[in-house]
Amino acid sequence: MAIHKKDLEQIAAAAAQLQPLLKRVETEEEYGRAVEWLNSLLDEAQGNENHPLAPLIDTLGDRIGDYEDVHYPMGEAADPISTLRFLMEQHGLKQKDLASIFGSAGVASEVMSGKRQLNKRHIELLAERFGVSPAVFF
Repeated sequence: MAIHKKDLEQIAAAAAQLQPLLKRVETEEEYGRAVEWLNSLLDEAQGNENHPLAPLIDTLGDRIGDYEDVHYPMGEAADPISTLRFLMEQHGLKQKDLASIFGSAGVASEVMSGKRQLNKRHIELLAERFGVSPAVFF
């Protein structure tokens, strides 16, 4: 099946627009921009793993993760709530901003205070929201 010239032109135009999202993150400025883009993409996809943006979210999350591994090494494994607090701070979020992930503000409060543990659903949604591996919450 041959690709038509018009299709190739559309693909080239889309690739040019996506290039900044697909390239390796090398500076703090690029990192900040990548995190903003990832948050916007995550907001648009609303947790739908089949959303057309899902592959782009995964790729951008990997680029951010690679940068963080080099520039923000975690050292000893942090407890899940400390990790969550760190990510919230980095993204300028408050506890109430995660109520939708936890199902309610009350559950968010219980998790953040250590009265309730993160469950599998919470971990999956948090990992997607912050573009990190679910393993950081174990």
